[in-house]
Amino acid sequence: MTPLFADDPAAAFGQFVLIGLVSGLLYALIALGYTMVYGIVELINFAHGDLFMLGCMLALQVCLWAGAATEAAAGTGTAYLAIAAALVAVPLFCAGLNVAVDRAVYKPLRNAPKLAPLVSAIGVSFVFMNAGLFWFGPTDVTFPDLVPVGANLAEGTGLRLTAKDLMVVLVTIPVMVGLTVFVKYAPLGKAMRATAQNPVAAQLMGIDVDRVIAATFAIGGALAGVGSVVYGLYFTNVNYQMGFQNGLYAFTAAVLGGIGNIPGAVLGGVLIGLIKALGGAYIGAVWSEALVFGVLIVILLFRPNGLLGARTREKV
Repeated sequence: MTPLFADDPAAAFGQFVLIGLVSGLLYALIALGYTMVYGIVELINFAHGDLFMLGCMLALQVCLWAGAATEAAAGTGTAYLAIAAALVAVPLFCAGLNVAVDRAVYKPLRNAPKLAPLVSAIGVSFVFMNAGLFWFGPTDVTFPDLVPVGANLAEGTGLRLTAKDLMVVLVTIPVMVGLTVFVKYAPLGKAMRATAQNPVAAQLMGIDVDRVIAATFAIGGALAGVGSVVYGLYFTNVNYQMGFQNGLYAFTAAVLGGIGNIPGAVLGGVLIGLIKALGGAYIGAVWSEALVFGVLIVILLFRPNGLLGARTREKV
């Protein structure tokens, strides 16, 4: 346990819960891209994690272009301008790249056996990973620390809440709530739900299924883009292999909550963040990943469709 809370177990537990919630929200943001694509076309897009990695690298590149790559830039107008530019450019880049991959790779395989698009997604993942390797090289790159940690925002509670923690909450929760409202009430959101239930019937009712699928890939990519900017600002470390681990956690979150279910992806991400943080604190960091997947196995034994997943018939 960290010495900072050695004399206060309750404060230590609360701090680890806070860390788990913050990291879980980031996993949930990435998991939403997985779960939306699967809900529409039943494709596990394994390239999604590496799309997130490319988004992190573009966010870093935007900061370099904006001249906000030095410690002196933290908390200045230049830093906030760079953050705003990244929050616009990176989601657009990830959305466009995701749609381009769908059109070039996944769409021609839409009616192929399910193994073909799955293997293609793995291939796209390796292409993205090598693009990241070419972009910034094989070593870790430090993301500029643009958000000042500053004072403890939870002074007097026994917890340490920084501006970075607050940033994650203030960015991710509105995005998740907005997505939920959009899918439930917007015409395109209703078309997405109709396509997910029965694409043939949706097409017969006049819904442009190809347009809906493209919009789904665009939204999923944009969510990965937002997540990549927030992740880079929070953890300040980027490397070409980061997409694999974070994508794996996000995919696990989607499965745990019920893949294809938006609230389930959020719940799964938060649970994985909590399990990882608390397990690493009280059992040991080396066991945290085993604990996450052990809990996943136990839950799926009793809830094969995930915590919030509905039992559905297999589409043939």
